[in-house]
Amino acid sequence: MTTQLLEQEIKQRNQRNKPSAKKPEIVDVPPMNFLMVDGAGDPNTSQAYRDAVEALYGVSYALKFTLKKVDGVVYSVAPLEGLWWSEEMSVFLSGERTRWQWTMMLAQPSPVTEGRVAQVIEEVRRKKNPAALPLVRFAAYHEGLAAQIMHIGPYAAEAPTIQRLHAFIHEEGGVLQHKHHEIYLGDPRRSAPEKLKTVIRQPFRRG
Repeated sequence: MTTQLLEQEIKQRNQRNKPSAKKPEIVDVPPMNFLMVDGAGDPNTSQAYRDAVEALYGVSYALKFTLKKVDGVVYSVAPLEGLWWSEEMSVFLSGERTRWQWTMMLAQPSPVTEGRVAQVIEEVRRKKNPAALPLVRFAAYHEGLAAQIMHIGPYAAEAPTIQRLHAFIHEEGGVLQHKHHEIYLGDPRRSAPEKLKTVIRQPFRRG
């Protein structure tokens, strides 16, 4: 892949990740490759969640440095994303986080291959060996038709934004499907909670 094509790919991804906070929009998300870790429990208190994020970033940054050194490919690590669900939608919307299930993930550009990921995982294992490293997988995810909106504020205050997004989908004659998706554009360690930006995305099908 040429540098120009890589830049175009990342630019298109970044544009999709900038919806309005005022009005939901409809997007058609193409297949993309991700590093993923599956888990369950409250992200605020779960050690499994912290371990998952540590392993994802560890492998992603190692990939970034390896591709720059070996292949001359330069890019920035993508923002953290999460797929969230529960066996019951009411549990998810009520915020009973101990019963949530999740897949945390980081998008990878096209030059990242399965073989390169396997090589880098072994390097990370030798150097740092984070607890969740055995759970890291490289897989494609095709979200397809979805509605999204930007949520500005604390993660704990997302419920009205989610309900608004769901209402928009129903008004469009859509039916919710697959998993609730969040893309975290802010860093909670550095930004005030009221300034955090999160893309809230929900796949749907036409009724």
